[in-house]
Amino acid sequence: MAHAIRIHRNGGPEVLVWEEIPVPAPGPGEARVRQRAVGVNFIDVYQRTGLYPVTLPAVLGQEGAGVVEAVGPGETDVAVGDRVAYGGIPGAYAEVRTVPAEWLVKLPDGIDDELAAAVMLKGMTAEFLLRRSHRVSSGETIVFHAAAGGVGQIACQWAKALGATVIGTVGSAAKVDVARRHGCDHVVLTTEDVAARVRSLTRGTGADVVYDSVGRDTFEASLDSLRPRGLLVSYGNASGPVPPFAPLLLTTKGSLFLTRPSLVHYIATRAELLASAGAVFEAVLAGKIRVEIGQRYPLAEASRAHADLEGRRTTGPSVLSP
Repeated sequence: MAHAIRIHRNGGPEVLVWEEIPVPAPGPGEARVRQRAVGVNFIDVYQRTGLYPVTLPAVLGQEGAGVVEAVGPGETDVAVGDRVAYGGIPGAYAEVRTVPAEWLVKLPDGIDDELAAAVMLKGMTAEFLLRRSHRVSSGETIVFHAAAGGVGQIACQWAKALGATVIGTVGSAAKVDVARRHGCDHVVLTTEDVAARVRSLTRGTGADVVYDSVGRDTFEASLDSLRPRGLLVSYGNASGPVPPFAPLLLTTKGSLFLTRPSLVHYIATRAELLASAGAVFEAVLAGKIRVEIGQRYPLAEASRAHADLEGRRTTGPSVLSP
């Protein structure tokens, strides 16, 4: 048995319950991991509220890091004692868990447990956004919403290292300096007319790409910030899902492109997983990405972490300590 945070019904942060659950022995292709750090992401909130349905009761969480305690018969991807991390495996809010070993990534020297738990899901998200949903290149201009958030801080630094001009948006004046320190050439408050500011900063041209994790509240401004034939990468719903719209809207605003990607489809094989995580670790170790953990909470207080995240009181990644 081990403690974990579970939900038995959908709702607010109060539905997160600290309780004991059984931890099965690893079978073929599995490993048991004693976790040292767990990451917090908006997908956890979506699942808690029911926006993204999960089978109840459910242990939330998608990323973590720790040490392999045991492996199943014939397992060769990892061994007992390995420091490992993962992103995208549901059930992370736990002291100990048994997981498919093929989704574990060994941690290189220089990447500690907290950093790994903070960077796996967010870092691989930034990787596929900047390198595969659209390959950002030198000379391009991008807009990145929620630039002071966990994904935003990583992605804006990485985009700057790739040679892009980075326009970040933030929800409060307190986050402007954070965004500037993490790769943004220009920072726009969401209380402003974002599209007008982007047009002004690009001398009327518009951005090549807009990365939008906010959803409903920023969708129209994101489209209006793009150049003709520009791309909107809508990858989140922090303010709620984008309402239905007619595809003709994309034509009237300049023959725009729209994609709604998910990380799970970009790390669908172990080879893709290792390549994505490897690129993240390489960027961190090379100094292209500096990760500052903004908040730390005991795992038992995950409800407080959720309340702060939803209330937009966080800056950068948050980590839970089992």
